[in-house]
Amino acid sequence: MQTKNYKLLELLILFLLIPISFVFSYNAIAKLSIGLTGFLYILFILLKVEKVKFQIAKNIDWKSFWKSTLLKLFIIAIITSLYVYFTASKNLFVVVLNKPLLWILILLFYSIFSVYPQELLYRNYFFKRYKDLFKNEKMFLLINAFLFSLAHLLFKNILVLILTFIGGLLFAYTYNKTKSTFLVSIEHSIYGCWLFTVGMGNMLGFPS
Repeated sequence: MQTKNYKLLELLILFLLIPISFVFSYNAIAKLSIGLTGFLYILFILLKVEKVKFQIAKNIDWKSFWKSTLLKLFIIAIITSLYVYFTASKNLFVVVLNKPLLWILILLFYSIFSVYPQELLYRNYFFKRYKDLFKNEKMFLLINAFLFSLAHLLFKNILVLILTFIGGLLFAYTYNKTKSTFLVSIEHSIYGCWLFTVGMGNMLGFPS
């Protein structure tokens, strides 16, 4: 019971209170310190307590993964292209057409330094630590997606929250199915890079 209560308190602090606190205006160094401390704590728990080993599984069903991911990307591409075209047509593929080098650099930086840490926290760690606390798997996936969306509150944009909630559901489902941080990071990178490419970068905090 004590372990369960500790994990619930940990979840509340790491994935609810800290992200919400970043919405408020206070010292940037303090925010950075809190974020870094939380991340180091999570790494410690993963490595020393949960004994997680960072390695790529050998039995990955690549065919199924790519079939599912590319189908979802096709649907996402159509919807987002139409959205940008009808709401801000001047932004449609603006970075890739006008600043191709910046486009490549941002995609690389985003995929390596943003996506993987997010998936380490919200899928690898979250599923390992908290899945057993929830009897209803669907509710657990919904909570994971909601908290992933909540982490983007600092953008103060309703559309960003909606997009990241939908993305959170997709990523939670993929991780629940594959148990692979590597695969879900690839999927996350593909969708995030597409949103930047199609012209939604400013909204999502990408430099342009």
